[in-house]
Amino acid sequence: MGKRQKVRTAIQLCWTALTNGYVTGFLQGKLYAGPLKNLCVPGLNCYSCPGAMGSCPLGALQATLSSRNFRFSFYVLGFFLLFGAILGRAVCGFLCPFGLVQDLIHKIPLPSSWRRRKLLPGDRWLKWLKYVLLVLLCILLPLVAVDAVGQGKPWFCAYVCPSGTFLGGLPLVAANAGLRAALGWLWRWKLGLLLGILGLSLFFYRPFCRYLCPLGAIYGCFNPIAFRRYENQTGACTHCGTCQKACPFDLNPAANPNSVDCIRCGRCLDVCPTHALRAQPLRRSRVENSEINSSEVT
Repeated sequence: MGKRQKVRTAIQLCWTALTNGYVTGFLQGKLYAGPLKNLCVPGLNCYSCPGAMGSCPLGALQATLSSRNFRFSFYVLGFFLLFGAILGRAVCGFLCPFGLVQDLIHKIPLPSSWRRRKLLPGDRWLKWLKYVLLVLLCILLPLVAVDAVGQGKPWFCAYVCPSGTFLGGLPLVAANAGLRAALGWLWRWKLGLLLGILGLSLFFYRPFCRYLCPLGAIYGCFNPIAFRRYENQTGACTHCGTCQKACPFDLNPAANPNSVDCIRCGRCLDVCPTHALRAQPLRRSRVENSEINSSEVT
């Protein structure tokens, strides 16, 4: 593991510990209910995790839309705009606890006869699932599927989110006998989904992030315009394909350094033989590109 990847892993571990550091919650099986819980954290960090110090922005979005007293939430929108405009999907690569879980599982050594692959069969179509889940489960159903008093529910959190099951459900069920006695089909469904995702993570890099995460879908839309983004210095790039071979999602950073699927892991930066790929602020990168283009003309 290179220096950049060690630093990234250290940031992931520290951020996860910081945002899920309510130890009393894990010991007593209770949720933190202090003032910090009113604030969102950037990654998919479950509100129901007994150690969570903040709220998940995706959960906050669904809670706002499903409320019978629905009012447009400038806080949630502003939160997405702020972190999306600054970091883009680097949030997924550095500040998401469930992304860290998938990363650690993918590092588990496999027998030599077991082969890891970058993409699931049907990747071309499967990668659009996260957008379907975003529109359907996180926006439309919380708005329109309401009960007799006009109250909706957070459909993605309730029926899909594996981060909630792993970080919230498992610790709470382990600490609370009453919850264990009340478990039903929904728990079995979500536990099976979690185990399936974790199992796939052994063979495929971050399958949940690649195919199912609505939060990643939101942040990915900001990748091409984020302040911190990748640039390919075309005058130095030899189009050798080394960056694509290193990319765990099989993206081609030389052709599209700001793909909506890129989580900014930095592997392409580590292996570029000519250092044509760089992570730079937007304004500076544009200036350097113009200087390179000018030198090519002259």
